[in-house]
Amino acid sequence: KEFVVEISGTTVTITCPLTEGSITWDITGTKPSSSEQKYVIENHDSSPANVSCSSHEKKYEMYLKARVCTNCEELDALAVTGIITADLLITLGVLILVYYFSKDRKGKASASTGSRPRGQKTQRPPPVPNPDYEPIRKGQREVYAGLESRGF
Repeated sequence: KEFVVEISGTTVTITCPLTEGSITWDITGTKPSSSEQKYVIENHDSSPANVSCSSHEKKYEMYLKARVCTNCEELDALAVTGIITADLLITLGVLILVYYFSKDRKGKASASTGSRPRGQKTQRPPPVPNPDYEPIRKGQREVYAGLESRGF
């Protein structure tokens, strides 16, 4: 037989496996006065405790480590499943919207790139060379003769 522990908010209810006779409770840190099969701890502070219940020669012991909180909400499996499903559907909807809007925008951008008036295709002249980086020509080697290689 086992203890039955029920937790609701900060209230912990412990049910002793013994059913007959007067039950004596022993909980570390407190002096319980109840002699019933169920023992209720109001405003439990989540501290661990050794709990035992006995009647005549039979004794059952348990280590209680129950975490409680005042503002907790209990969710059943159906509520958790619903929340996860709704989240996935919303995320999928946002992804589809982003895909379709980016697809349309891509099409408009390619059409608007030709904003210049289209006439005859003219060849562009070659870029103007930078005089600082002119290539050395055969007759101009003396211009660069004064430059010496520097050792680093």
